[in-house]
Amino acid sequence: MPVAQKWAYFDHACVAPIPQVTADAMSQWTRESSLDGDVAWPGWLAKHDNLRRLVAQMINAAAEEIALIPNTTFGINLVAEGFPWRTGDNIVMPDHEFPSNVYPWMALESRGVELRRVELDGSRVDANRIADACDERTRIVSASWIGYASGYRIDPSELATVAHDAGALFFLDAIQGLGVHALDVEATGVDFLAADGHKWLLGPEGAGLFYCRREHLNLLRPMNIGWNSVNQGIDFSKIKLDFRHSASRYEGGTQNMAGFIGLYSSLRLLVDFGLSFEQSPIREQVLAYSDQICEVLESVGAKVLSDRSEEAKSGIVSFEVPGKPAEQLVQSLRAAGVVVSQRAGRLRISAHCYNNLDDIDRLVEAVRS
Repeated sequence: MPVAQKWAYFDHACVAPIPQVTADAMSQWTRESSLDGDVAWPGWLAKHDNLRRLVAQMINAAAEEIALIPNTTFGINLVAEGFPWRTGDNIVMPDHEFPSNVYPWMALESRGVELRRVELDGSRVDANRIADACDERTRIVSASWIGYASGYRIDPSELATVAHDAGALFFLDAIQGLGVHALDVEATGVDFLAADGHKWLLGPEGAGLFYCRREHLNLLRPMNIGWNSVNQGIDFSKIKLDFRHSASRYEGGTQNMAGFIGLYSSLRLLVDFGLSFEQSPIREQVLAYSDQICEVLESVGAKVLSDRSEEAKSGIVSFEVPGKPAEQLVQSLRAAGVVVSQRAGRLRISAHCYNNLDDIDRLVEAVRS
């Protein structure tokens, strides 16, 4: 990770730096694009197919259930705009979701679809409260795997069960968990999933992932329809609206070639490190660092605000230093070579598995000073 040569980087919940292998892969694309133009295009396309297969392997899905999308917001809108809503339907979700997991659902209110935002228990998402908010007209339950501000981690299978018991489907915003925590979409019952690659997956911005359970492919009306949505693909002379029998029907037109080539290299690195749908040594390392960070922050007078119980903790740690504005501290830490961010007036730290004890020492010394 080249970033480690300059910074103690604790901001992976915002935008992650890319690994050297990813930078190399994207640089190679740049060289090929400048020297060969579209001569190299078939090879780039094959790498996209490899990426779909790798994502499927990582979350225990089929490659046909994976689409490559620009960002998480795009994936949420695929469901929000593609679902066959009827007046009187509703969506249920926890309150304090990231805006991208609110606005697409909120926009449906003009079509007679109600958005029900369920109050949290502190930072905790209470599955019983979610269940109580559902009724016979609930069509989607949507939630973030990990709260972007609090770091609270839900059990996706618990909310999927709540949704299915109500006769609804479950959408998971996985951007703050995928890349660290293991996820088996088959076992957990997730129906739809979206995640951008630029956080814990260590990929570039503008390259994300969408999962649609195979049985729902004909449920969602394809949006952004283009040549890449149909079976005949690059046979542009054959005009027939014959949608692909895979999630790639949602991809539309030309893709972010460089971004997805980079994302493949990042995911390959994580998978080689042991990340799978069954286990994640990355999770163990990230949680160990996060626990240690909490201990040393409290030792110098900081107040940790995130739920650090075993069932809820994640790589995101929210904290405050009494009497010190968060924005001021972000800039002070940046001047000391430590990168963090602030959300909702609180400091937010998000370590990855490549961080080390020297990084933690720099962080604590910067907070102490």
